[in-house]
Parts: sequence; structure tokens; C-alpha cells
Amino acid sequence: MSYVVDYKNVSTVGLESSPVADALAGLRANEARYFMNKYKHEFTVVPASESQDIVDYVNRILKEERGLVFTAKPLETSRVQVENMIWIFVFYEDGLAVNVLYTVDDPKKRAVGFKLSEGMEVPKELEEKKFKFARQKSKLAGTIRGSFFVIKGEY
Repeated sequence: MSYVVDYKNVSTVGLESSPVADALAGLRANEARYFMNKYKHEFTVVPASESQDIVDYVNRILKEERGLVFTAKPLETSRVQVENMIWIFVFYEDGLAVNVLYTVDDPKKRAVGFKLSEGMEVPKELEEKKFKFARQKSKLAGTIRGSFFVIKGEY
């Protein structure tokens, strides 16, 4: 069952099993606010158990591009398409949010982003690959740490 994320009244619906549920809910709401402000698009999430194809798609890109396999349980996914850009999100139980930006007609604008919820440790999978994280302040999510890599293949 899908859920439209409300960025004005932040809720942990669907994220209750996360040890950083409040921070992850803030991170998810931060994404919802971005899409509403920039594109007038409602950010909708679906339980990962109902969207295994999206989880598999992200897992394939992570594995083939950087050899990454996350052990954390995926809780929710989202797929947003605006014009020629597709964003795919997976929100994990440990507080990690992975997003894939895939511009359909421009291979130079394709990337995977990682955002860490406030209070979570850097996942060992990212620490081992020596990812560097920038910090960003958010009223909804506190301090978000983020990193990314450019996608080289076709997916």
C-alpha cells in the first residue's frame, strides 16, 4: 500500500522498525519537500516488500558499479519521474537512504546518492569503499551526511 509523505507533519509510518525512525522520517520528509517545492510532485513511498523490482534494480546498479551489497533491510521505495529524469529511492532500516538519478536521454547525468540519517553510523559497506560525506543541515532531518558516485553503465 502506498503512502504520500507529508513533510509538514512528519510521521514514522512504515519506518517504525528503524532504530533511527524519527531521523529517517525527517530525511524522507526532506525528500518530499524537495519534490513538492521544485516539481510540484507528491512524494509517494511503497513498502519494499511490495516493490521488490525497485530494490533489485538499485541492488544491481550498486553491485555492478561499485561492488556494494547492503546488509540492512530495505523498508520502503519510491519512484519519481519528472520529464526525462527518473529518481529511485530505497530507505533502509539502519537509516540509510539510497537514491538513483537516471536521466533517460543524457548518460552524463546519472548518479547514485547516499544519505545517512542523523544518529546512524556510516554503513561498513560504504566505509570500506572510502566514501567521503558532506554535511547538510535540514529543519526536517537535522544533519544529513551525503555522498554519491556517477553511474557509468546502462540500466
